Amino acid sequence: MTIIASLIAVAACVTALAWALRRGGQRKQRAFTGVLDAADAFEDRLRTARAELEAITGNEDNPVREAMQEMLRQRLWLQQHGATASAARLDEVRAAIDEARARIEQQLDRIERARAHTP
Repeated sequence: MTIIASLIAVAACVTALAWALRRGGQRKQRAFTGVLDAADAFEDRLRTARAELEAITGNEDNPVREAMQEMLRQRLWLQQHGATASAARLDEVRAAIDEARARIEQQLDRIERARAHTP
């Protein structure tokens, strides 16, 4: 009877370990997907903003250029390190993307307000 109890205990431990590993993998996968989704959304917004600003100013020298370069650096980092990065690190990268998006939105809002007040 002790052999059966031991086998049940081992099976329970293996099942718990497999579940924990799977859950950890799912967390990392969700974090990685979240980073990619945020990067895609931000890049789309930057492309639209760049086109709008170029139409207004007639040149490519605008705040979007730096943000586009930063986005390219983030994508390169993801390509090189995303598969081995921890979920926490991926969350940090996503937060940085979200902060950059908020900054560019503020700049675009200021430009829009200035444009609206120009006769």
